Amino acid sequence: MPMPTQPSTLPRAHPVTPDTPEQPPQGKATGNFARTLWLLVACLGLGVIVVASIVIGSREIPLATVWDALFAPADIEDHFVVRDLRVPRTVVAIVVAAALGIAGALIQALTRNPLADPGILGVNSGASFAVAVGVGAFGAASITEYIWFAFGGALIVTFAVYAIGSAGRGGADPLRLVLAGVALGAALSGLTSALTLLNPEAFDKMRNWGAGTVVGRELDIVWPVLPFLAIGLLIAICLARSLNAIALGDDLAAALGAHVLRTRVFVVIAVTLLAGGATAIAGPIGFVGLMVPHVARWIVGPDQRWILAYTLVLAPALLLLADIAGRLIMRPAEVPVGIVTAFVGAPVLIMLIRKRKVSGL
Repeated sequence: MPMPTQPSTLPRAHPVTPDTPEQPPQGKATGNFARTLWLLVACLGLGVIVVASIVIGSREIPLATVWDALFAPADIEDHFVVRDLRVPRTVVAIVVAAALGIAGALIQALTRNPLADPGILGVNSGASFAVAVGVGAFGAASITEYIWFAFGGALIVTFAVYAIGSAGRGGADPLRLVLAGVALGAALSGLTSALTLLNPEAFDKMRNWGAGTVVGRELDIVWPVLPFLAIGLLIAICLARSLNAIALGDDLAAALGAHVLRTRVFVVIAVTLLAGGATAIAGPIGFVGLMVPHVARWIVGPDQRWILAYTLVLAPALLLLADIAGRLIMRPAEVPVGIVTAFVGAPVLIMLIRKRKVSGL
């Protein structure tokens, strides 16, 4: 006699479906028209901030005097302050911020790590340490001499951090990259401080530079570095499509026709030129390359072409606002802009680390 069958208590097997990559979140501006419109608004905001940077300072100068200093200059002190101090300072801040922002966007896209930044990954510290070696050991006195040390230090640290973060199974891990960059950057910052203490006379003029500042930076300092920054920016623009493919994974990127290895090499070159050149001009300024690409990604989504365009506008706006705040916090004294960005960027970094989906882009 057949035994009655018992109802099965095992869960039903679900059909096996291939894994699909999680779709990246879309930005607030979903169409090209909206993205273009908000980009124009950002450019208008940057123009307003540029005017504020020229008008506002630790020294109160009437708006009419500022206008005369720009378009009808005379040999008076207020006109000198506006034309020879505030205008070059504003231009330097725009150039440095754009370079750091684009470098941060490139590193985040390449490593698929939203915590990546030239400062956090130690690139700025490597450039600073190399400049300190060039000044202290080789007597480099002008930017045309120590800029090559900045490029070399940025390049070596970029390769070192990526090699350490990629060691072991699984390849480059976002958390290991951040830990390697922070550890290496801290060690190099300590060595840089030691060098400046051993030879204070040689580093007397670089005291403010070590904190990250745009004060006293004349346009003569920018011109020798500008070609390198322009080349780095051009490389970044050319790599935007390839970085969009790499965001899908190396295998799929290769299947789509992207040259993964070549893209990585050119990203390293671009980051070296941008971060090294910016550090040579203004010293180590952190968190600009971390915060701005996040804001751009929140607005436009994961498309690197739009992220780079927005970063090119929003990064100077952020650094100029930080510089203006540094002029007003301890008036009539001034706080270096690198310290202001650190105060703003540290809480942002903590917030990003606490996010559940911070491990990748």
